Amino acid sequence: MVERKGVMVRGGTVRCRREGVLGRITLDRPEALNALDLEMIQGMRGALDAWEDDSRVRAVVLDGAGDRAFCAGGDIAVVHRSARTDPGLARRLWRAEYRLDARLARYPKPVVAIMDGITMGGGMGIGCHAALRIVTERAVLAMPEVGIGLAPDVGGTLLLARAPGETGTHLALTGDRLTAADALYCGLADHFARSSEVPGLIAHLADGGTVEKHARAPEPPVLPGHRAWIDACYGGAGTVEEILRRLAARPEAAAADAARKIVAAAPTAVKVTLRAIRAARSMTGIEECLRQDYRLCSRFLAHPDLAEGIRAAIIDKDRRPAWRPAELAAVTPACVDSFFAPLEDDLVLP
Repeated sequence: MVERKGVMVRGGTVRCRREGVLGRITLDRPEALNALDLEMIQGMRGALDAWEDDSRVRAVVLDGAGDRAFCAGGDIAVVHRSARTDPGLARRLWRAEYRLDARLARYPKPVVAIMDGITMGGGMGIGCHAALRIVTERAVLAMPEVGIGLAPDVGGTLLLARAPGETGTHLALTGDRLTAADALYCGLADHFARSSEVPGLIAHLADGGTVEKHARAPEPPVLPGHRAWIDACYGGAGTVEEILRRLAARPEAAAADAARKIVAAAPTAVKVTLRAIRAARSMTGIEECLRQDYRLCSRFLAHPDLAEGIRAAIIDKDRRPAWRPAELAAVTPACVDSFFAPLEDDLVLP
C-alpha cells in the first residue's frame, strides 16, 4: 500500500483511501472474515503514518468488507504453522500486530472503528482500542483464546479488566460472546448504529459530521442480570479451582454453563489467563499489557496445547482436544510463572 500524488491505492487485502476529511481503512478479506495477516497490518500502518501529518485528514474510519465480519482475529493458519514448525512466523506477526494496536490506541487523530459483524481476538485489538467504537446489531465480540490453548492478547485483558465487576474475568475464562448491547455495557464500545445506516454514517463523517447523529439505542444488555453470580463466583477467588467450586454451588443454569466452558478449555491457558487479567487491573496503559501479551503468546507457541487446540477447533473440527496436561491440578504455580518471565526479545513500545 503506497500513496501516489496524494491518493492511496489498494495493495493486497486492505483498502486505504481518502474520502472527504476521512482517511478510510477497509479490511478486504471477506472470504477469511477479514482475519489479519502481516500484509494487512503493514498496509494499515503505512496509511496511518501517511495521514498523521496530512491536514486534509481529520479522522480515520476503520471497517471491514462484506456483511459477516469486521475482523475475526489474526491469521490462525500462520499461528498453527508457527506452533508446529517455525515460532518466528507468529512472533513476527504478533510484534507487528501489537505495534498496530498501540498505534491505533495512541493515534493523534480520532479513529472510528465500525464493528459490524464478527469481532474476535485481533479484531477487538484493532477495534476496541480506537477512540470511537461503534457496534451494530450484527456485532459479535469475544476473546475465545482459551478454547484453542492460548490466552487473550492484543491488549484484551486490559479491556476486560476494566469491565464492570467480574464480567471481564468471566468473559476471559469462558470465551463467551457478547452482543452489541453487552459490549456497550462492558465498555468495549461507545455507540450503537444500525447496519443499514453505516454507509450514511460514514458519508456524514466524511463531510465533517459527528457520530451522534446516527447513534441509536440498542436492546437492553443481558449481562447485568447475571452480575450477582458472576461477581460472587469470580470475585476474590485465588485459583481457577476455587472459581469452579463456587460456580458448582450456584443454582443458576448460566453458572453451570460457565463451569462447563472453563473445564473444556485448555487448563494451562485458563490458569495463565486468570493471572493475566488480574495483573492487567493494575496496568496504566496498553503498552504494558501488550508486552505481557507478547511474553505469553511466545511461550504458548512452545506449548503443545496451541497446535492441538487449533487442530481440534478449526482444522479437524472434532472439538476433542487432547490438552497436556489435561487437568487443572497438574498446572503448577511455577508453570504459570514461567509464562510471565521476560524474553530476550521483549516487546518494547514507545
